[in-house]
Amino acid sequence: MLSLALTLVWGFLVGLLVASGVLLRLRLRERIGTAGPNVDDDDVRAILERGVLTFDDDAPLDLMEIDEEERRFWTEKWDEPDEW
Repeated sequence: MLSLALTLVWGFLVGLLVASGVLLRLRLRERIGTAGPNVDDDDVRAILERGVLTFDDDAPLDLMEIDEEERRFWTEKWDEPDEW
C-alpha cells in the first residue's frame, strides 16, 4: 500500500515537472520567436554583395515631443473614483 502511494506521488511530481518544462519552453519560444528581424532573399543578396546587412533604424526620438506629451499627461484632469 505504501509503495502504491509513493508511486502515485512520484508520478504526480514527474507530471508537474514535465508540465512546467513544457510551459517554460512555450514562453521562451514566444519571446525568442518575435525578437529578431526576418531576413529574406533580398537581404541575403545584400549580405553577399556588401558583406554586411544593415537595417534602417526608426527616426531618433524627438525629446521635445516626449516632454510635451508627458507634461500633457500629468496635467490632465482625472475623474475621482466613486466612493461607496
